[in-house]
Amino acid sequence: MIQSTVASSTFDFSRDYVLENERVKLIPLGEKHLPDLLYYALHESDIWFYSSDKPTDNEAMIKYVKAALAMREDKQGYAFVVWDKEQRKFVGCTRYYRMDVRNKVSAIGYTWYSKLAQGTGVNKNCKYLLFDFLFEKMGFERIEFEADSENKRSIAAILSLGCQQEGLLRQNKIRTDGTRRNSAIFGLLREEWLAETKEKLQIRL
Repeated sequence: MIQSTVASSTFDFSRDYVLENERVKLIPLGEKHLPDLLYYALHESDIWFYSSDKPTDNEAMIKYVKAALAMREDKQGYAFVVWDKEQRKFVGCTRYYRMDVRNKVSAIGYTWYSKLAQGTGVNKNCKYLLFDFLFEKMGFERIEFEADSENKRSIAAILSLGCQQEGLLRQNKIRTDGTRRNSAIFGLLREEWLAETKEKLQIRL
């Protein structure tokens, strides 16, 4: 059965929330996970082609993790490392960010997976747990996504989760290669999740 290990209905940035089902386990990101993540920085650097961050060496990955932890300390975000139960190893990261506890809104992003984890159902399982936790355990009302408008793979994945595209931010970010990107914006509401999106996504897990 799908379950989320929680202790409160109010989001507490000081708590270590663990989200888990039969396929994946989302564990709060910590510096202790650096050795596992560094492998991907050194051997699969192309998975960050569309990312605004590019943790493709030891120093950059350390900076990436410390920035994620600082975001949690500032109560602006909460990052997880992804454990794949089939492969029995860590295969990526994902994060709540731009968290607005007062207005019950959060973005999900900074998501990346190893090549062997892509297209295996890991992402859908992770997103199900992240949606379920915020909407049903924490009472959030809206979740947002942002993607490079040229990243067709990412956009298709977001749409497949039941999110709606709401607009386009023109040239709002700089890619790691120095070019500017347009960002497609997507949203999912709690009422949509409860009405149909949850059931549709659960069937596909």
